[in-house]
Amino acid sequence: MVPIPQFDDFEDFNQKLADDCRNDLARKLRGKSGTKSERLEEDRRAMRLLPADEFEARRVKNCRANTLSLVRFDRNDYSVPTQYAHRAVVVVGSIDRVRIVIDDRVVAEHVRDWEAENVHYDPIHYLGLLQKKPNSLDFGRPFEQWDLPAGFTVLRRRLESDCASDGRREFIKILRLLEKHELRDLAAAIDRALEIGAMTVDVVRILLQEGREAPAKIFRLDGRPQLQDHSIPEPKISRYNHLLKQQERHR
Repeated sequence: MVPIPQFDDFEDFNQKLADDCRNDLARKLRGKSGTKSERLEEDRRAMRLLPADEFEARRVKNCRANTLSLVRFDRNDYSVPTQYAHRAVVVVGSIDRVRIVIDDRVVAEHVRDWEAENVHYDPIHYLGLLQKKPNSLDFGRPFEQWDLPAGFTVLRRRLESDCASDGRREFIKILRLLEKHELRDLAAAIDRALEIGAMTVDVVRILLQEGREAPAKIFRLDGRPQLQDHSIPEPKISRYNHLLKQQERHR
C-alpha cells in the first residue's frame, strides 16, 4: 500500500481497510459491466461455504524458560513467573498477544512485539524473587520502568522511614498481593490504609477483601403482603435478671 498507512493498533487498521473496501464497491471496472458490488454477488453464488470451525491466526512453538525466567519467541524475550524458570513451555503467538502456557494453563501474557531483540518484563513475575533480594527493587531490570500509582510511593516512604529495611520488606509483601489482585483494587486499599494509618500487609489484605464484598441488600416488604402484618414482640430484658438470680443460687 502506498503510502504506507500509520495506525496505533490493528483494530483501527482493519476498520480503515473495511471502510475503504465498502466504499470501493460502487466503482465500475474498466471494460466490465456492472459495479464491483454486483460482480461480488456473482462471485458469492459460486463460492463454497465457510468452514464451521473459525480459523485462528496464530503461531504455536515449544520453548523453554531460561535462568532469568525469559522465554525466547520470534526474536524477542518475554517473562514468566520465576517459579517457572528452566521449565518447558508452549508459546502461542497471535496477531497482538503472546501467551505462554504450562500444563494447559496460561502463566504469562504479553503484548506481541513485531520488532526484534527486545525484552519484555512483567514486574509481577519477579515479586517472589524480590522478597529474597529486596534491594533489587531499585536496581533490578524488571522494575526499572514500573509505573505504580502515587499511593505506592507514599506507602513505601512511610514504611522505610518508620522501619528502615524491615519497612521495605513489608512493602514488598504488599506488592506481592498483585499476584492475586488487580492493580486498581490494591491501589484503592493502599489509599485507605494510608488514611487510617494502618500500613501492614495484613491490614491491606483485609481492606482488599472488604472492597470485594458486595454490600448487604435491604430486605423490603413491598409486594409481600403475607409478611406486612407480622410483628416481632419486643424482648423482655427482665428475664435475664431472673437467669442471673438462678445462677447466683447455684454458686
